[in-house]
Amino acid sequence: MEPIESRSDTRHRIIPARPSEVFAAMSDPARVARWWGPAGFTNTMHKFEFAPGGSWLLTMHGPDGASYPNESRFTRIVADRLFEIEHLDGHHFVLTIELHPHAGGTEVKWRQTFDTVEHYSRLAQFVACANEQNLERLAGEVLGGASGA
Repeated sequence: MEPIESRSDTRHRIIPARPSEVFAAMSDPARVARWWGPAGFTNTMHKFEFAPGGSWLLTMHGPDGASYPNESRFTRIVADRLFEIEHLDGHHFVLTIELHPHAGGTEVKWRQTFDTVEHYSRLAQFVACANEQNLERLAGEVLGGASGA
């Protein structure tokens, strides 16, 4: 298998809040619906079974009016520390979000890993921009500001 670094988009952000506050925005489906996805997207949650093996079904609505059904499975969850999903339909990937206490609040480590370098390479530019926007929206939700609507 190809090295994980060559088929992953990795992002880091410091959010000036405790890990428990960041995790709260990641574990509540109503809050996730407000921040999930790139800027301009909204979400309709259909199922959010927040436990390892649980199903997550949502429809993302793009600013262009298109709808994008998504199916994921929660693979690993550690309260206040780790959120991981496997995206099952369309583009297959694993998204791992780690939370680490930091002097400035919480360091969020975001890694989206695709099955192959070739698959990641086709999407790398879009994924980099979308993931940066997603982190910005998460920070906005945690801090109680506008979350990219």
